[in-house]
Amino acid sequence: MIVFWIAVGVMSAAVAGLILRRAARAAAGGGDADSTLPLYQRQLSEIEDLAERGLIAEDERRSAHAEAARRLLSAADAAGPAWTAAKTARPMIVALAVVAPVLALGLYLGIGSPGYRDQPYADRLDRWRAAPPTQLDAPQMAAVLRSVTSERPDDPEPYRFLAIAEMASGDPGAATRALREALRLAPDRADLWESLGEALMVTAEGEVTPQSAAAFQRALEKDPQAATARFHLARGRIEAGEVEAGLAEWRALLADLPAADPRRPVLQAAMADVANGPRQPSIAPETVGAPEIAAMVEGLAARLAAEPDDPEGWVRLVRSYAVLGDAARRDAALAQARARYADNPQILTQLAQAAAAEPM
Repeated sequence: MIVFWIAVGVMSAAVAGLILRRAARAAAGGGDADSTLPLYQRQLSEIEDLAERGLIAEDERRSAHAEAARRLLSAADAAGPAWTAAKTARPMIVALAVVAPVLALGLYLGIGSPGYRDQPYADRLDRWRAAPPTQLDAPQMAAVLRSVTSERPDDPEPYRFLAIAEMASGDPGAATRALREALRLAPDRADLWESLGEALMVTAEGEVTPQSAAAFQRALEKDPQAATARFHLARGRIEAGEVEAGLAEWRALLADLPAADPRRPVLQAAMADVANGPRQPSIAPETVGAPEIAAMVEGLAARLAAEPDDPEGWVRLVRSYAVLGDAARRDAALAQARARYADNPQILTQLAQAAAAEPM
């Protein structure tokens, strides 16, 4: 590696030397300041030659000769001396051209890492995939999940987690694309429609746009009790000037949320914000970082411990543990859910499918 950079430095200095040598020869040769002067002089000669050979009439010769002469005089008046560096400045210019690549090479050898081995992307990706999710930052987690989605193109869960990681990486556009892929595979999942609506809101800097409102409406079609969709649709009505109607929808949502639901304080604060002043609420969806994905799953588990009557939540919890590769917690959650819904074959089937999800 050191030999390579030394060779590059020598080649750069050689190229700079050749350029300066040719420039010095051109400056020493002098020449006209304006290259158009010889052109007009040659044009005058050609006009006279054509006239002598009888190829143009006399009046045409006089007209063309006058025009060419006028352009020649204008070019001569506008011409100035050819640019060239002062003789006293030339040694400094040459020195700078030689010193610049040498100095750059010296700085790299001094503070760089010329002996550091290459880091192929595939090797880094393998290390990230082998590491626990909580040890990865958001872009690394997103890279891992992109590889998982390519391996499991028919599973919506990796796309859902990828959307979370992309959002935490500050790329809501990529999160939106991941959620659309997840919805292509599971169009009846209300939680994915809610997440898509929130991603579209982030892209629009927190505004409830017609596109995000349409996604929230689809979520309500799949689940009329979808709390996130209800919250943001009501917020959109408040921002549009329908304050009383929006507040009424928020009050209905608050009445439907369980007492232990952590979203209740957020909703109450938003209601108070609207009631106490004319400004509109500006509550953006909470962003979950990639290292916190496991904590997000634990939050779901804690909510189910307090409010266990949520079959969809149990299915999501079992699937999340399976995707994270936590077999022990997956089996424990599966056993609890099976005991609770032993008389519901449809939920038992969904739980079995969730438990069979491949780990990332």
